[in-house]
Amino acid sequence: MSNDTHNSVTLISYMGSTRNGRCGYCTKSTSCSFYLRSYDLTVTDYQILLDRGWRRSGTLLYKPHMTLSCCPQYTIRVDATTIKTSRDQRQTLHKWSRYILGENYIQECAKRYPKSKEEKRRQQSEFNLIETVHGPEYSTLQGLKKIPPEPAHKFEVKLESTVFTEEKYELYENYQRTVHNDPPWQITRGGFTSFLCKSPLESTTTPSGMRLGSYHQCYRVDGRLVAMGVLDLLPHCVSGVYFMYHEDYRAWGFGKLSACREAALAREGGYQYYYMGFYIHSCPKMWYKREYGPCHLLDPETYAWNLFDEKLERLLDKHGYVGASTIRSHGVTEKDNVPEEAPSSASLENMIKAGDQDESEEEGEEGVPPGFVFSTKMPGIMTKREIEDFDARTLKFQLGDSEITARELEELDLAAYIDVGMEVLATVGPDVAKSMVLSIV
Repeated sequence: MSNDTHNSVTLISYMGSTRNGRCGYCTKSTSCSFYLRSYDLTVTDYQILLDRGWRRSGTLLYKPHMTLSCCPQYTIRVDATTIKTSRDQRQTLHKWSRYILGENYIQECAKRYPKSKEEKRRQQSEFNLIETVHGPEYSTLQGLKKIPPEPAHKFEVKLESTVFTEEKYELYENYQRTVHNDPPWQITRGGFTSFLCKSPLESTTTPSGMRLGSYHQCYRVDGRLVAMGVLDLLPHCVSGVYFMYHEDYRAWGFGKLSACREAALAREGGYQYYYMGFYIHSCPKMWYKREYGPCHLLDPETYAWNLFDEKLERLLDKHGYVGASTIRSHGVTEKDNVPEEAPSSASLENMIKAGDQDESEEEGEEGVPPGFVFSTKMPGIMTKREIEDFDARTLKFQLGDSEITARELEELDLAAYIDVGMEVLATVGPDVAKSMVLSIV
C-alpha cells in the first residue's frame, strides 16, 4: 500500500475551545486548549499538525493555548541521527541486556564465539545505539548464530496493530493502578480503547518499506507482555504517544529503555526525528526529556525549532512561556505565565485523558464560543493577511452526505459555519486546510 498524499482526505469535526480546565501538572485549573476530532487523518497532515504544536489522544486532536495555560506545553524532538546517549542511559541498556542473556550465557558465548581484538577495541571506543538496543533480542541472537547456548530469557519486541486485546488491557490496568495509583473505577476497557487503541491514522507501508500510522510496540519476555509503547510513525518522525510497563519490571528503567529504542527506531527506519510529546518546564517529571539530546523545542509563535540549550533554559526558568517574541526582546515581565505553585506528580497520560471530553466536561471547565482563539490571540494562529491569502471561501465542509465549499455555504445563508471554519483554518494552518473537510453535525 502506498503512502498517502494531500489528495487524500482529512475529515475533521469541530470540538471548540475550553478554558479553566483541570491542569495535569499543577494544582491550578487554568488549562486551556482548542479541540478537534478526526476519525480519518492522513499521516502527512498529522505530521504538519505536530509541527504546529498539536497532539492527539485517541481520535481527539488538541492544541494547548500556551499563554492562557498555567503550564505551557512545548513540543520537543530529538534528531535521531545525531542523538547522544548519556552514561546512565548506556548503563541501563547494558544492565537489561545482561539480565536477558544471563551470566551463564555470556560466559559460554565468550568461549564459543570469542571476539577479535579489533571487535573488542571497537566496542570499547564506540557506542552503537541500534546494535545495543537489538543486542539481547532473540531474533538478533539467531541472526548472529549465537544460539545455542540458550539465553536466560527470550526477549522479543514487535510492532503490532493497535487493536484491543485482553493481554494489552491487563498490562495497562496494572500500570495505571500500581505506577500512577489510579483508582479502579477510572481504569476501564473503554477508556483504554479510546485512549490508546483508537487512532485516526491508517497504518500503511510505502513502496520503500517505511511503515506509517499508529502501532503498538510490544515487549515480551518469555512470551509474556511486560511493556508496550504506543507510537505514531509519520513521514519525518517517530512520535511517542504513551508507554507502559508491568510493575514486576519497575526496577529495569523501562523509561530509558523505551526512549532509546524509539530513537533507534527513528534512526534505522529513516524517520530522522524522535518526538517525545510535550515538554513542561514547570513539571520536574518532564525534565528527563532534555537528557536526550541535543534536543529542540518548537517555538509556539513561529514554529521554528529552538535548540534547548542553557540560554533557553534560563528563559524558561524566568518567564514560563517563551516564544519568538520573548527570545527577541527578553522583555517579558516576571508575572507572565509563571506557575505560583509547585507542579504535582500527575502523569502525562492523565493530562491527555482530561482533554477527551466529548461526553462531559471536567468540573469547573468552561466551554467558550467560536472565535475564542482570535479574541485571545492564541500564539501561532494564522494572521489576518495569511487567512486572506488563503481564500477561506475554498474551505470544504461536509453537510449531510454532501461536500460543499464555504462559498456555497454563504449562498445557503449558513455563514455561522464559516466562522467555525475560519477558526479551524487559523489553528491547523493552510497546508492541512487544503486537504481537510470540516464535518458539520
